[in-house]
Amino acid sequence: MPEVTMYATATCPYCERARRLLKRKGVSYSEIRVDQDLTRWAEMEARSGRATVPQIFIGDHHVGGYDDTAALDAQGDLDLLLGLA
Repeated sequence: MPEVTMYATATCPYCERARRLLKRKGVSYSEIRVDQDLTRWAEMEARSGRATVPQIFIGDHHVGGYDDTAALDAQGDLDLLLGLA
């Protein structure tokens, strides 16, 4: 399974939804808390081109935020990216 990285904050409801989705899938992931280190926020923006959380990466592939990830899951494409299919 490829490495999954999520840039997130502690209190963001979309971040919590993303955590629950990944947990439901049985996916372990690295979480980078951008609310604790503004240099990591800048890293997230540079890497994703977006200024909102969460931002999720599977390997080097930018999946997007929670809505993007949930849409991929509904289409069955998230399992393919995660190597679960």
